[in-house]
Amino acid sequence: MNVTDIRKVKQLAKRLGVRDSDVIRFAVKSMLTKLGPLYDPQVHGRNLLPVFVEYGGELLRFFDIDAAKLEAIINSEVEAERRVDREDVKLLALTGMQEPYAALKLSELERIERPRQSAADLLESLRQYLYAKYVYRQVEGGDRPRDGEASHDPVRLALAVDQEIA
Repeated sequence: MNVTDIRKVKQLAKRLGVRDSDVIRFAVKSMLTKLGPLYDPQVHGRNLLPVFVEYGGELLRFFDIDAAKLEAIINSEVEAERRVDREDVKLLALTGMQEPYAALKLSELERIERPRQSAADLLESLRQYLYAKYVYRQVEGGDRPRDGEASHDPVRLALAVDQEIA
């Protein structure tokens, strides 16, 4: 943390009427909840996709993770039926770094022409593409959100997929 980060923590704590340590504890607990599947050694392959779809751009930029490292994180020691295609991992990595190229690659993979998209639209298209291909296709009946109710909770999605496999 730098001086600016510490100043922001202090300002936030003052505004909320809490201690600085409470703000930091909240930030750490929130991050651990969002990234839960990453610290679970049993979660691999397509079960990690929700984390990287939802928070990948931030993670990839902050930790300087390229496509090769991302593939190793997602697909290392994973049986074939739970692997994520190399092209999809590259697409996910591009979304965090080079959005225009990612939009082009996504259009090619979906075999449809897309008008130029905003960053938010691109992320939503990527989310729909990857979830349909790897997450929702494995979840049957009541565990799968209905149209318009898609869950964006990566921990819930990873657990639902794990339960379906078990």
